[in-house]
Amino acid sequence: MSSKKLVIKVTAGADAPERCSQAFTVAAVAVASGVEVSLWLTGESSWFGLPGRAAEFELPHAAPLPDLIDGILAGGGVITVCTQCAARRGIEEKDLIEGARIAGAQVFVSEIVADGVQALVY
Repeated sequence: MSSKKLVIKVTAGADAPERCSQAFTVAAVAVASGVEVSLWLTGESSWFGLPGRAAEFELPHAAPLPDLIDGILAGGGVITVCTQCAARRGIEEKDLIEGARIAGAQVFVSEIVADGVQALVY
């Protein structure tokens, strides 16, 4: 693994499909390149923390979201759903895909201020 870490916050879901897809694509490519990745799902992207929801997402000429998620998790990436975003949508930890978690701003901030971390927001 690289000593570099990438924290990616995706703030869009099906409401802004290109932005959403870019975030998942960058996360998957980074994991495949050996970079440690923490992907944060906020806003409408929170839904993709639930089983089957990524399969409903479609964007021409883009990799399927379920494949990207599988690649991120298989490569050791962490997927986190924002605490407040989950609460607003009635999402609980038990509802999430295997390998995902719910965490809040304190955890996000601790991740992005660590040495060697690059944070991206989509």
